[in-house]
Amino acid sequence: MDIVATAAQQYTGNPALVTEKQSLSFRNLETTTARIAGALIQKEISGGDTVAFCMPNSPDMVLLLLALLRFGVVSAPLNYRFPTHRLQALLPPLNPTVLIGTENLTERLSFPGKLTPEEITGHTAQQNRNTRQLNSSTTQQQNPLTTIIHTSSSSGNPKAALHSLGNHYYSALGSNENIPFAPGDRWLLSLPLFHIGGYAILFRSLLGGGAVVVPSGNENISESVKRHSITHLSLVPTQLYRLLEDPDSHDRLKRLKAILLGGSTVEPALLNETSALQLPVYLSYGSTEMSSQITTTPSPAGTITAGKVLPYRELSIGPGDEILVKGPCLFQGYLSENGPVLETDSSGWFHTGDTGTLSPEGELQVTGRTDNMFISGGENIHPEEIERALNALEGIEKSIVIPATDKEYGFRPAAFIETSENAPEDKEIIDSLSHKIGKLKTPVAITRIKEWCLLPGTEKIDRGYYKRKVEG
Repeated sequence: MDIVATAAQQYTGNPALVTEKQSLSFRNLETTTARIAGALIQKEISGGDTVAFCMPNSPDMVLLLLALLRFGVVSAPLNYRFPTHRLQALLPPLNPTVLIGTENLTERLSFPGKLTPEEITGHTAQQNRNTRQLNSSTTQQQNPLTTIIHTSSSSGNPKAALHSLGNHYYSALGSNENIPFAPGDRWLLSLPLFHIGGYAILFRSLLGGGAVVVPSGNENISESVKRHSITHLSLVPTQLYRLLEDPDSHDRLKRLKAILLGGSTVEPALLNETSALQLPVYLSYGSTEMSSQITTTPSPAGTITAGKVLPYRELSIGPGDEILVKGPCLFQGYLSENGPVLETDSSGWFHTGDTGTLSPEGELQVTGRTDNMFISGGENIHPEEIERALNALEGIEKSIVIPATDKEYGFRPAAFIETSENAPEDKEIIDSLSHKIGKLKTPVAITRIKEWCLLPGTEKIDRGYYKRKVEG
């Protein structure tokens, strides 16, 4: 199945890829990616190979990913924001045929086969012959793998997740059934393509007929929304916080059809602000292993739930309230020397490590992580519950809760908080939490900080760092 050619037949002259300089129709997208695929073939890249990427989002990267998709080459986009030593460590397990990236990023890496994007996308020699070679190729059908995308791990040790064409296809199909993305719509590529949430936008476009908009590197999201008449946005909460700090962006956001919000916990204050502004925010819970979204609200969110299970996914709550998933979107497994390794239970369920509850109406409430939980006085304590209670207090911007060793209870919660000027005093915080969630869950120590220690290359707080601070 050539998904790019199918989209060209269905959506022909409709815009498919919009950039600062040009707009490519689906028909032009097909011919352009066929030409690029021909150039890749001339570089002796063939079906079944793996190509690694080390570069920021760009029109060239979108075209390269789609060209590789068309003839069965596995794409492995890397988090170029990682420190050099971490990036270098990712390459040997991937065993890529070639590394494509901008010179300023790839020059720091030791790898024998490097190419710049321009060396391929600018190649025109023997175009017709190579296009015929692509059209006669069946390697995409023979090769079950399409991408290797690393997880956004809270531990700082990302795993390489392998996906098939079908995984991405059904993920996009279920997403589009909930939030239509049709000809005339424009989805801003505001998430990195090395992230499953960014890559998923490409498939939603090919299946639904809407255009992917790639902003210029120096343009912020608010400017891009205005300049390109954006209708759909994918954001993590940090991005939305920053957008809402600019009052000029509010009217632009109101005119959108959908703001898909996921990637981390959404705080009540943020949701209250979006509701007051009547922004079309859809809350979502997803994972790399399930090829992006698993649940999403069926309409703009009014309460903090992650919504209902989308089509082509299954979800269940297992022992210890762990969220279990399966279905056509479930990835092929983690990369290993012996091929994909997929660990599921006897019923085929994949254990996410996340915890949650399902309402009688089928709404998912994500409560935390099994590996963050600790026991205090014989009771299971989920730090995320305490963090939600802290973040609900006026003046507390962000928090993280860590288990602190205690002779009597085993562990007690300790909190690190980021506050604004109107934040309550520690005693007020403790009194409020003691009343709301009980004394056992109330932090025994509160530390105020101004700047968070983040996992390298991410916006995630490094829990390990704060755990070491508590342990002394």
